[in-house]
Amino acid sequence: MVILVFGCSSFMSAQQLPQFTQYLYNTTSINPAYTGSRERLNVTALHRNQWAGLEGNPQTSTVSVHTPLRFSNVGLGFSYINDNLGGENTNYFYGDFSYSIPVGREAKLAFGLKAGFTNYNLDNPDPNDPFFNDNFTKWSPNFGAGLYMSTNLWFLGISAPRILNTDISGGEFQALERNSYYAIGGVVFDIAPDLKLKPSVITKFTNGAPITYDLSAHLLFNEKLWIGASYRFNDANNFGAIIDYQIAQSFRIGYAYDLPTSTFRPYSSGTHEILLIYELFSKGVGGIKSPRYF
Repeated sequence: MVILVFGCSSFMSAQQLPQFTQYLYNTTSINPAYTGSRERLNVTALHRNQWAGLEGNPQTSTVSVHTPLRFSNVGLGFSYINDNLGGENTNYFYGDFSYSIPVGREAKLAFGLKAGFTNYNLDNPDPNDPFFNDNFTKWSPNFGAGLYMSTNLWFLGISAPRILNTDISGGEFQALERNSYYAIGGVVFDIAPDLKLKPSVITKFTNGAPITYDLSAHLLFNEKLWIGASYRFNDANNFGAIIDYQIAQSFRIGYAYDLPTSTFRPYSSGTHEILLIYELFSKGVGGIKSPRYF
């Protein structure tokens, strides 16, 4: 029954961008204004294995690269997402651009643009089906925009990473790439000399789908180890646990585990996310301006 639901969903539901538990470290995938905000070259890779144990379960891999341009307020980057669900395979290839301006003494406001292509593929589920005689593939252009305001201790952002409502099926079946709107925010509090608290929230609005909310809170120990928990409302109501460790100055690794509290729980061992981050610091004087908490 569960496998049947996965098989039929390709023809009945709209295509949506995947949502991540470790969204704080994969922000360029949803908001181009984040591009370059780390103030260094950033390479982030993430793999999400959702509802592990189910045949044809969703699996998503992402890679993003972004950096500020020296002596300018411009950030440039590239993001790629591969999303698999049963016989469906969707690839997102998008370039990212941001321009930042100072707001007051500490805050920056960034304007971002994202543009590229979505490649949608659907394998033939039944070679004997007279209405679906071949595999299907299509490329569709799209673009997005966002705003991102931040200081060293708080951030706010709004974005629409896919603005066009595109029929990526070419009219042969129902597979619509609907636009989604995101709002994100968080703040860092000093609790003790070597302990910080970072609560955050992300909200996703998609036409024709329930609004989802992710609430999370992280504790930072000795500027190296993040331990956190999250809860997602209105999207299978998942509880998540997150750990992130700074292995070296340039390398970080993260892991998140989601336990579904919905009807999928008896059939799945949960959802796993692996995160790898590499950052290239300037070797000149003052190369590291301040710690980056998001």
